[in-house]
Amino acid sequence: MVTNIKKNLEMILTILCCTFLISGWVFDFVQLETVAIGSYILSYLTGGFLKTKESFEQLIKEKEFGVDFLMMIAAIGAAAIGYWEEGAMLIAIFAVSGALETYTFNKSHKEISALMDLQPEVATLMSEVGNKVVPVADLKIGDVILVLPGDRIPADGQIKTGVTNIDEAAITGESMPVEKANGDTVFAGTVNLRGSIEVIINKPSTETLFQKIIKMVQNAQSEKSPSQLFLEKYEGIYVKGVLIGAIVLVFILSFIFNWTWGDSIRRAIVLLVVASPCALVASVTPAILSAISNGAKSGILFKGGVQLEKMGHLKAIAFDKTGTLTQGKPIVTDFIVRDGEDKVTIIADIAAIESHSTHPLANAIIAHAKKEYRSEIDAPQDIENVVGFGIIGTINGKKYTIGKAELFEDRAKLFYDGIGENLQKEGKTIVYASDDKGIVAAIALKDTVRKEAVHAINELKALGISTIMITGDNEETARIIADEIGLTEYLASCLPDEKVDAVKNLQKKYGVVAMIGDGINDAPALATANIGIAMGEGTDVALETADVVLMKNDLTRLAQAIKLSRRMNKIIKQNIIFAVTVISFLILSNFLFRLPIPLAVVAHEGNTILVVLNGLRLLGGKK
Repeated sequence: MVTNIKKNLEMILTILCCTFLISGWVFDFVQLETVAIGSYILSYLTGGFLKTKESFEQLIKEKEFGVDFLMMIAAIGAAAIGYWEEGAMLIAIFAVSGALETYTFNKSHKEISALMDLQPEVATLMSEVGNKVVPVADLKIGDVILVLPGDRIPADGQIKTGVTNIDEAAITGESMPVEKANGDTVFAGTVNLRGSIEVIINKPSTETLFQKIIKMVQNAQSEKSPSQLFLEKYEGIYVKGVLIGAIVLVFILSFIFNWTWGDSIRRAIVLLVVASPCALVASVTPAILSAISNGAKSGILFKGGVQLEKMGHLKAIAFDKTGTLTQGKPIVTDFIVRDGEDKVTIIADIAAIESHSTHPLANAIIAHAKKEYRSEIDAPQDIENVVGFGIIGTINGKKYTIGKAELFEDRAKLFYDGIGENLQKEGKTIVYASDDKGIVAAIALKDTVRKEAVHAINELKALGISTIMITGDNEETARIIADEIGLTEYLASCLPDEKVDAVKNLQKKYGVVAMIGDGINDAPALATANIGIAMGEGTDVALETADVVLMKNDLTRLAQAIKLSRRMNKIIKQNIIFAVTVISFLILSNFLFRLPIPLAVVAHEGNTILVVLNGLRLLGGKK
């Protein structure tokens, strides 16, 4: 009970404030003036308590006058000259606009609360002695848990046994269930819809993807955008200027324009009300919080208001190829060996050495050896990784060098009859292997383009965004992929450190540039770009380095994120122009005419409420 009251204290006090104001009007109507003033005083106390408290705390801690201070002085001034009703109206409407801002903030936090509620607190741990229910926090890597149909998965892991459909909406924002079977990855917070599954835990409960999402959105809501920082920087100076202006109006302008003492004070009170930058302050924060929440619902996570605001100013996006524009799961299309060599032996030796490589092509070669030749993968010796080029190792006493053409001295005679060149022209990546006699094998692999890539690139082009692929693949392969997808340009044969230089050059050419990737080797380039974007199913390093994360590996959400940012920037601009126009008009009216206090209050607070409501439009909007 006490917790609920504390949580909703602002709303309760606002309702009481408005109730006492209406009661005052009723008592005024039946000519009970003393009782009416009592009601107005209660309206002051209930509606102004929290704002007055915040104002004094800011004054004591930061030695700065805030927006609330102007409202407090104006309300006290109105009461001092007998305008109890007008002062109570000011407090009431100010309280309503404050409650609306709080509602916006709470609404944006609702997505986080909903996410946190989705995380199970217990799991069914399987062991030789039987199953037992344990706290999720006690689960360790390697534990096997049982997840029944209808249960939420308590931790990240891989399916050991079972086939099912998983609702991953909490992670990806995608409502359609995903079919999962042995070896597939499952995430904490998602729902097992169909069959019972056994899951091997591969991450502690504190490091799940689910927890990272919560942390990212919480950080995003607390980090301030450039617009917010700018307004906060000059808020104190502006408030002091308004206070000085009110003093000048009372003691100097009153003599110049021959205003009466009472008239001067009324005009000063109106100035404090209408010149207060409440609407300006409210122009930015509700819009940003609403946009962050909107993105989170769609599986687009922004790490802060800075990144969200920048997203709308993008001029170019650089793409990593493997795992971003393509599926990241290349397959072997051709395996050619030197005349007189045994294919089974060669592929088994190459696969054994490649088992010590971290490159995606290595996994494809190993899978091909096991599937097509049923090869046994032995343990190699003397492994040496040549970063960016390939790997060297010994197996069964035979030394192999495996990798790109650049790794070999005699590039012109890599293979007979120009086989390597012909395969490259087909857009395939060639991995060569040599022994002590020279090139012994050529393995051609091809990665398939993501089905949504072409549509995503066309959407970006329609938004005026240039698209560039940065890849470590050779020129021919890069050209074929770029033409197939419809990219603006491509940069081939780039090592990880060269990707960083490539991003820097693109920044000089285009200005604001984003980089999107999914691997460890993309992390430096992601950090260098104005905005780093990670694919949600990528590595932890890429996720932590990026500014924006696409939780579902869907490139079409790039255009959605840019549209959301542009829409937010447009609404913020609308709010600021509208707020400044209304404030300027009201200040001018106060000098040229005798603007009544009630009208000033309604106009000023109405201005604030309108910009808040305009920002709230971003909570819904187009997906």
